[in-house]
Amino acid sequence: MRTVIVGALLAGVVVVSAPLVAQQRPIQPADNHTARVLRVAVVNTPDVLLDDLIVTFERATGYDVVLQITEDVFDLARTGKADLVIAHYGHPGTEPFMTEGLGRWPRMVFSNQAVLVGPSSDPAGIRGATDAADAFRRIAERGSEFLVNNAATERYLGEVLWRVAGSPSRSGWYVDLQLRDQPAIERAEQRGAYTLWGLVPFVRLQQQRRQAGRPLGLDTLVTADPLFQRIMVSIVVNPARVAGVDEAGARGFERFLMDPSTQARMRQFRHHGLQQQTWWPAARNNAGAELQF
Repeated sequence: MRTVIVGALLAGVVVVSAPLVAQQRPIQPADNHTARVLRVAVVNTPDVLLDDLIVTFERATGYDVVLQITEDVFDLARTGKADLVIAHYGHPGTEPFMTEGLGRWPRMVFSNQAVLVGPSSDPAGIRGATDAADAFRRIAERGSEFLVNNAATERYLGEVLWRVAGSPSRSGWYVDLQLRDQPAIERAEQRGAYTLWGLVPFVRLQQQRRQAGRPLGLDTLVTADPLFQRIMVSIVVNPARVAGVDEAGARGFERFLMDPSTQARMRQFRHHGLQQQTWWPAARNNAGAELQF
């Protein structure tokens, strides 16, 4: 059974001021062998997806997978506290970790995604659009307000969409209040504006507000554009540079994530009852030799 250790969860949504004690569950390894522990350091986005997948790996291998959920995944790996890291390809720690020789070659495993959200009334009429640039163009043409989310990925996506939409004048509808993440979402709600954010943190905020009796007045409106997908990779920690790494177990879990049956489950997974696809299989982007099953 899996153990979860949670670090700093979802910047802007949940702030953890002190370490949380891991929830311990009885270990029931396959074939009654002594369970081996596989330590996986993962950023806070895909934990729900991994929850759905890990049980299958544990039953097949006898491993007890310990998820360590934190944005400081590479700090854990550097200090010998992780066998495998799962993070965005563009995570600020990925490049230095690799160039210092601390990790094996990154393997693409799946993508999460951003989403264009807006008021439930959807005055620009973009709900369900499959072309995010066309949706962006409609927002501009109808004078609906778009509020910039200054988180790096979302601001970058907004700039791409603005240019693809024909670089319309930003006057009157394009608003930048220098906010990012949850504060940007909450201000967009107050103003009845459209904005961009990651789908998973948005859904978590929706749930949090619903539980507090203050439903969020924004909906996910455009999700299907491939531009919104953000690649995540698995990195086996290099045992030649970091002591105590279970390389065989890490590679086994990495292969499990890339297996066609697991990739199919990722595509079928629905996050907290959402009907739209949340996770996108990405193992096909690896070298052909890695795809021989």
